[in-house]
Amino acid sequence: MTTTDVDPYLAETLRTDPEIYRIIKDEERYQVDSIRLIPSENYTSRAVMEATGSVLANKYSEGYPGKRYYEGQRNIDLLETLVQDRAKSLFHAEHANVQPYSGSPANLAVYVALLNPGDTIMGLSLPHGGHLTHGWGASATSKFWNAIRYEVDAKTHLIDYDRVRAMALAERPRIIVAGATAYPRQFDFARFADIAKEAGAYFLADISHIAGLIVAGAHPDPAPYADVVMTTTHKTLRGPRGAMILCKAEHAEAIDKAVFPGLQGGPHENTIAGIGVALKEAATADFRAYGHQIVANARALAGELLERGFDLITGGTDNHLILVDLTGKKVIGKKAARALDRAGIVANYNTIPFDPRKPFSPSGLRLGTPSVTSRGMKEDAMREIGRWMDDAVSNVNDEAALDRIALEVRDFCRTYPAPGLAV
Repeated sequence: MTTTDVDPYLAETLRTDPEIYRIIKDEERYQVDSIRLIPSENYTSRAVMEATGSVLANKYSEGYPGKRYYEGQRNIDLLETLVQDRAKSLFHAEHANVQPYSGSPANLAVYVALLNPGDTIMGLSLPHGGHLTHGWGASATSKFWNAIRYEVDAKTHLIDYDRVRAMALAERPRIIVAGATAYPRQFDFARFADIAKEAGAYFLADISHIAGLIVAGAHPDPAPYADVVMTTTHKTLRGPRGAMILCKAEHAEAIDKAVFPGLQGGPHENTIAGIGVALKEAATADFRAYGHQIVANARALAGELLERGFDLITGGTDNHLILVDLTGKKVIGKKAARALDRAGIVANYNTIPFDPRKPFSPSGLRLGTPSVTSRGMKEDAMREIGRWMDDAVSNVNDEAALDRIALEVRDFCRTYPAPGLAV
């Protein structure tokens, strides 16, 4: 390796630990040379990465601004207050807690703050697009609380709000959750709020996947309707891996106590700094254009796949996400995902509503356009990606064909620089 080959941002890592350096650089090359279609992944800016990797990683700051258990927090208090203010402004919230380590403990904190053990949680079923922490059986949220689950319609695969209302009035949950990991349509937050009010429940909007779209005005905003909004800070928001809880002022004290000392110790202030940078970036006209382009790209990719004979859950998308049913292609999801990865296209196999197959070998693929949009790709590029996907799925057992596609994909990717990466 020559001096010019060394990444200046990682020179000390190379000197100290060449094995870790090589893994990082190999992953960097992988992220540059592949089309990343996993909906929960994205590229952060270099500024976000620098803040996340800064000297703030050295701090231990249990507590909240002005109420810490350690001295030497003058700069940390300024930082955390600034990030809270940016979050409140961007998401139209009365209160913001920016300390949660990730989305799962953030949702847990909401339940701890608002519920008693044994109360009922009502969320979208995991196989129908929901999240583990919305009360699925494998999650602690179904062990400490009574979990009931609404499902999508068997024919349309859309949320049936009349059925949600009927279940809520029959079961009287203490909290109703709107949010998903694999639902390709918009949420009617106003309708959820009306149902929750009628049932005497709190309303939690988990916008982890769509936060960037909401900020950009490409998806309805839950802020006027929800008691609490939870979001992760990566995905469409393009920040580091973390989470925020946004709520009405009346819930602020309970939420803060549930996060610390209820569930966490010292916050990761370096991550909070990265979140702050991402929030500032998200408050720009460029980001608003980006959010709308994510949706335009998802629709373009969905249209191309439909033309090529792919079956899409709900028939398309109006957010960042596409859920493909591969049954008609006679290829299982896991096999298709592995073939696509070899071809340089990274997606994840996923269950579809009413899937007859098991979760570790399901019938579907989950696709998303946040990462490719961050690289500047637009509708024409999505149609090209759709062509490669069709080629790869049609040749899942042909390694030579998959390798040929991978070379084409690599050359294509190098015309779209990956934000924040030195390669």
